[in-house]
Amino acid sequence: MRLPLDRHSDIPLYRQIEGFLRQGILSGSFAPETRLPATRTLARDLGLNRLTVETAYAELQADGLIYTRSGSGTYVLPRFQPAPVAHTSSDLAWPRWHHAEMRSVSAPTPDELLAAARQPHPLSLANGTGDPHLFPVKDFHKIMQTVIRRDGIAALEYGDPRGYAPLRRTIAHVLTSQGMAVHPDQILITSGSQQGLALVSQLLLKPGDEVLVETPTYAGALDLFRALNLSIVSVPLDAQGLQIERLEQRLQQRLIKLIYTMPTFQNPTGSCLSTPRRRQLLALADRYNVPILEDDFVGDLRYEGRAQPALKALDPGGHVIYASTFSKMLMPGLRVGFLVATGPIYDRLVNFKRASDLATSNLIQRAVEAYVTIGRYQAHLRRSCQIYRQRRDAMLTSIKRQLPASVQFNPPHGGLFVWLRLPAGLSSSELLPLACEAGVAFAPGRDFFPADSVEDNGLRLNFATQQPADIEEAIKRLGIALRRLR
Repeated sequence: MRLPLDRHSDIPLYRQIEGFLRQGILSGSFAPETRLPATRTLARDLGLNRLTVETAYAELQADGLIYTRSGSGTYVLPRFQPAPVAHTSSDLAWPRWHHAEMRSVSAPTPDELLAAARQPHPLSLANGTGDPHLFPVKDFHKIMQTVIRRDGIAALEYGDPRGYAPLRRTIAHVLTSQGMAVHPDQILITSGSQQGLALVSQLLLKPGDEVLVETPTYAGALDLFRALNLSIVSVPLDAQGLQIERLEQRLQQRLIKLIYTMPTFQNPTGSCLSTPRRRQLLALADRYNVPILEDDFVGDLRYEGRAQPALKALDPGGHVIYASTFSKMLMPGLRVGFLVATGPIYDRLVNFKRASDLATSNLIQRAVEAYVTIGRYQAHLRRSCQIYRQRRDAMLTSIKRQLPASVQFNPPHGGLFVWLRLPAGLSSSELLPLACEAGVAFAPGRDFFPADSVEDNGLRLNFATQQPADIEEAIKRLGIALRRLR
């Protein structure tokens, strides 16, 4: 198939492809049930990246003009016939209480973050995890076999809602070595850190309550708070993290019920809250009697400089609930995280966990405990730090070389991400399709902001998932897309 593409047009190529096919379908030039070319074939014929054609097809499918048969291909949908997919809420006459509930929940915005991360292109910088090629699959497989041989049926039964006791003891030992005096009975194992955030939020807050977040912030937390119908209050970040003066203003003006923060290698900016500000934050939490949910998702990924104490380590009054995870550093699919809480709130969290999913996988907990205890986790962490440091350096070098000086960024000392700020007036959402056409994907900035404080000139790049040479090529392609945007 040959399409009349104008490669010098301001209209993105995927839009041109979509428009040509749309016109052909609506005019009847492409009859119902006509099989369209495979994305790989059409991309080759047009001399384009496959991602560009897939984006065009996705737009047509979203509008009900084409559909995909598993293992067969993509076809033109007969006019006025619904696509052969599962019904959505709007397709069916649901009972009235469904509609009342739907009105009570804010409709989510299109999740470009996950869409970009899932694109099957080798130069995606959009992921929120480490490099899958570094996952310790073989080692963990051996550990699983060892655990099943050792523990037998016990490993496959329901476990303690608080978590596997030896794993809680191991975590307590590690955290204590990092300056956080923790007892195993203050640790609750969760099914990933996301469940930990959900347990705390559902326990402490009710619909309409105000939760304070730094901006930009973790998109998964924003999704959670929206789903719980919470009112999101934002405080901006600077190079030293959360702006404490702005925070105090919000505490004076609003009835804040929870502060959510990522003080170490923040997602998406990679920033670290300075130690003086950590102490100021704790003092404000004490003065205004507000709990803090500290999300430490990659605190171990430090590439240089001295480690700063966790907020929980500086908190004598029990204001901080600490959340962390093994998933990001091992394998995301493990879904093993944990909370650290002191005082009466701990027992309430355990009861809420029991009511939520009974317990986190007993088998996986035992495997993680064995993996950490024999020293494999520490070795994996050291190897990952070495590799990711090299990739971070490659990205910083490439940004300085390939992108205009007007693009701002602060070099992160750890974590997985570099946060770029485009010149005023430029939009990362408008840059994304141009970047996809150039062969690189990223996470657009607006996904990391609540609706009332969206800034669209930022974008997040993950340096952990690509080799240095590929990072250089990816940033080069990003520069090409940026020049087209300007």
